[in-house]
Amino acid sequence: MGKEKTPVSPAIRALRTANVAFTHHPYNYEEKGGTAVSARELGVDEHCVIKTLVMEDDRRNPLLVLMHGDRQVSTKALARLLAVKTVAPCSPDVASRYSGYLVGGTSPFGTRRSMPAYIEETILALPKIYINGGQRGYLVGLDPKDAARILKATPVTVAIP
Repeated sequence: MGKEKTPVSPAIRALRTANVAFTHHPYNYEEKGGTAVSARELGVDEHCVIKTLVMEDDRRNPLLVLMHGDRQVSTKALARLLAVKTVAPCSPDVASRYSGYLVGGTSPFGTRRSMPAYIEETILALPKIYINGGQRGYLVGLDPKDAARILKATPVTVAIP
């Protein structure tokens, strides 16, 4: 790690506690830039940049979905898999309340509230993923299997291009 300034967020603490090997990837954050900006800034394929989505089912139960940066979540397919009527993204303020992070800096690790996690199955086939480290403009690189393991994430197939 050297002398570089590493943010110490709940996500970083959770990864360190779980003894997960990860790399640090700070970048210049752009409001509403999303994964396209972080992929461009880091010089990586957007498919390997994973977004953390905070969603709710029709009973207002929160959940996390990890999805490729260049894909969307089929909320209908996810609702069918979860045997609920609907699944929808949370508003930014509700997502922040559940996760403890600002939108644009939401990490699936070290969330304020424990939530079931779902990971798009094809993410697990990637050699390395880049996912938010708990701060805007900061991603961590790690093995997707480590992410799935510490989140106890359920693999799902709900991606739409």
